[in-house]
Amino acid sequence: MKSLVRKATVETKTFWAVDEFDWVENEKRYGWVQCDRGTKNDQCGECLHALLDIFPQCCSTNVQWAIFGPSCGMRMDDQKFYQSSGNEGTSKSRKLIISFSVSGFVALLCFGVYCFWYRKRVRKDKMIFEEETLNGDLPSLPLIAVLHSTNNFSEASKLGEGGFGPVYKGILPDGRQIAVKRLSQFSGQGSQEFRNEVMFIAKLQHRNLVRLLGCCLEQNEKILIYEYMCNASLDFHLFGDDEKRKQLDWKLRLNIVNGIAKGILYLHEDSRLKVIHRDLKASNVLLDSEMNPKISDFGLARAFEIGQNQAKTKRVVGTYGYMAPEYAMEGLFSVKSDVFSFGVIVLEIICGRKNSGFHLSEHGQSLLLYAWNIWCAGKYLELMDPTLMKSFIASEVVKCLHIGLLCVQQDLADRPTMSTVVLMLGSDTMVLPKPNHPAFSVGKLTSKEASTLRSSNNLSINDVTFSSVLAR
Repeated sequence: MKSLVRKATVETKTFWAVDEFDWVENEKRYGWVQCDRGTKNDQCGECLHALLDIFPQCCSTNVQWAIFGPSCGMRMDDQKFYQSSGNEGTSKSRKLIISFSVSGFVALLCFGVYCFWYRKRVRKDKMIFEEETLNGDLPSLPLIAVLHSTNNFSEASKLGEGGFGPVYKGILPDGRQIAVKRLSQFSGQGSQEFRNEVMFIAKLQHRNLVRLLGCCLEQNEKILIYEYMCNASLDFHLFGDDEKRKQLDWKLRLNIVNGIAKGILYLHEDSRLKVIHRDLKASNVLLDSEMNPKISDFGLARAFEIGQNQAKTKRVVGTYGYMAPEYAMEGLFSVKSDVFSFGVIVLEIICGRKNSGFHLSEHGQSLLLYAWNIWCAGKYLELMDPTLMKSFIASEVVKCLHIGLLCVQQDLADRPTMSTVVLMLGSDTMVLPKPNHPAFSVGKLTSKEASTLRSSNNLSINDVTFSSVLAR
């Protein structure tokens, strides 16, 4: 095997090699080594030699064995498992050999050195671990590797818990960090949502979407593996204390607004699928090491066919406060329902307060209605988070408020598309249309408003209103 490593890295520098060896009388062994094609030559050698160092601990007593590392692999067998007898093979043989290779994402799958071996004379074309996928794009990970990375799902590794189940931090042997999302047996999301998430994220690649690295479907476990976002979610910073919100100065908040908009635009218009997310909210926007936003959690997402603009469901799922009215009340969803959710997030980013529960504040009305009243009164900056006083640019805050109100209009036909939103955010000269009243609101009425409504509607109401019809 050392000679094969030398062939792959020194003699041919092709990053792969195969050969046969005389073992004992009338008995041969067949070997293969290969590195990921993106690996540098010196890194390839280091990876393969590291596997050789591990060999005595796992495989020295086995006739048939194989080991994979983060970006390389090797195998030995007493059966010939390739079609060429050396490095000088046909293109067909080379293609077959590459099928055994550690492909571009194996580095993300192995989570360190993972080895297993065959029983003597029993093969049936088994590989180290099979790249079974739910859709042909996403590899399945061995449970043993996931357990190792999270210290057996220890409490110390736990990052938090959502509707899907607990999320753990995992660490690869090379120091890279991952997020491991484990479906709870008591989760509100089931197998369909799990498969849904895998199907969409595996097919979607954008700098403003969280990256799904793999999944695990062993021993009744349903596990998703993501890139780790060291700055947690947007809501952690936005709705925390003053110190956390101060970390999000206006420049960062504007960058986050732009990033979310571009991510949604990709889902709606630029990806292979036309995807409606259906659960856009601050907690589903993750922040990377540079505070760039990445949209996550596609368990409720739906794909539209070419020409399809709207769909209806009897099962309304999502998060109240971010739901468009036509979806919450009638089950109708479209790109415009995502636009509505984006508008809510924009208003939350400006003021640093949640829409949900805002009516319980001293303002006595929903965030949407409060923002609308401020807009109508021309007191645009009153909505702004006080922690932004030293960093804001008035014209940009006003423009974002304007766009946010356009996105949360009650009539979905009035809301802009995300392509228009991105244009508006990027232009300093574009004339924006006047927004109409926002969608239904929940809030306390003033005594004057309540009196007016009682007399005009001839009905008895308490101090809470639930629709924009009443609010008007």
